[in-house]
Amino acid sequence: MSTENAHVGEALPEEARARIQRRTVLVLMLAQVVGGIGMGAMLAVGALIALDLSGSDAWSGMATTMITLGAAVFALPLASLAARRGRRPGLALGWTLGAVGGTTVIAATVLESFALFLLGMVLVGAGTATNLQSRHAAADLASEATRGRDLSVVVWATTVGSVAGPNLIGPSGRVAALLGLPELLGPVVFTTTGFVLGAVLIFALLRPDPLRTATTELARSGAPAGVRLSVPGALRVVGRSPGALLAIVGIVASHTVMVAVMTMTPVHMSHHGAALTVIGLTISLHIAGMYGLSPVVGWLTDRFGRVPVLLTGQVILLVATAVSGTAGHDEVLVTTGLVLLGLGWSFGLVAGTALLAESLSADVRPRVQGVSDLTMNLGGAAAGALSGVVLAQAGFGGLNLFAALFTLPVFVLAVRALASRSRSTPGTP
Repeated sequence: MSTENAHVGEALPEEARARIQRRTVLVLMLAQVVGGIGMGAMLAVGALIALDLSGSDAWSGMATTMITLGAAVFALPLASLAARRGRRPGLALGWTLGAVGGTTVIAATVLESFALFLLGMVLVGAGTATNLQSRHAAADLASEATRGRDLSVVVWATTVGSVAGPNLIGPSGRVAALLGLPELLGPVVFTTTGFVLGAVLIFALLRPDPLRTATTELARSGAPAGVRLSVPGALRVVGRSPGALLAIVGIVASHTVMVAVMTMTPVHMSHHGAALTVIGLTISLHIAGMYGLSPVVGWLTDRFGRVPVLLTGQVILLVATAVSGTAGHDEVLVTTGLVLLGLGWSFGLVAGTALLAESLSADVRPRVQGVSDLTMNLGGAAAGALSGVVLAQAGFGGLNLFAALFTLPVFVLAVRALASRSRSTPGTP
């Protein structure tokens, strides 16, 4: 009998639980590496392909907008599928949809159809949603003491593929030429391949399923196995928990600031004559800032607390927008600002995700996590949609100032959450 179905009616031994968690984290990391190649490559060239197809700076921001909108669209369906059938079907389907999106982008570019390109980018967003939901899978069986570390290691695994992806513009361009495709489609070919490999790894190796195992453990404890929440119901649950509200607003703010600035950076640099290789390096370093120090951020989150690390992330984001916004034509300063932008995002995502998990009971956690990813990506989609317009009207400095404003609600809610926690009884999240 498999571990997933064994020990019915009795507690799963701690050693077996730890073994399943180690295997889960390893498989998730492998999928994040290959899937990250697709994400990093697409971020580097998506705006440039959109610029070629649309001929407009304002419309070029729609590439990232469609990815983040797609991530929002697929966040709840994939989370609902996970709640019903486990993480493995949800994650495998998400990577598969992302691969379909990459194929659609290739076809749209060859056919010079901007509308079809936007549809393809929405489907690519399913890959982004899957990448984000992998961190929740890493937390399903994690202990309270190591939750930040476990989810941050899975976030970190994206670094390998995401940093390599933008730097594959040159080599992948040669691959595209061999296939008779435009040079810019080389990274998209790598995107599609990476998503396919991610789906295969999850489907074949994510056994036993961590969420189903956790649900079985929950049932043994006598607690309800799950609650079917609508989006309004999930929002009401969040509204009753100052910690959960702070977590979601912190995650949304961090993602919104990052997407608003990052989306238009390739266009800003291109206008000032930066080479594709320089733009690719800048995005690579930005993504390294997002994921490279995630294990350190996870350790800080477990060691010093979720709220202090979340607020530190907002401060880093403010510094990042100040550096980028005043950089002008200086490519080194622009890159420095982008690295800090990625680091602030990492602090916000890791600490916010850990705070959200510990602020909710296990029966409502999966559904609310889906709503969290939904609102996060809606914020990113809105930021991406507005970023091109703001850049055209106010310049890159104005865009950074606009993005910085989204950190303010986090500080306000942090005061409320900490005040509520100080009044709560010992042991209350």
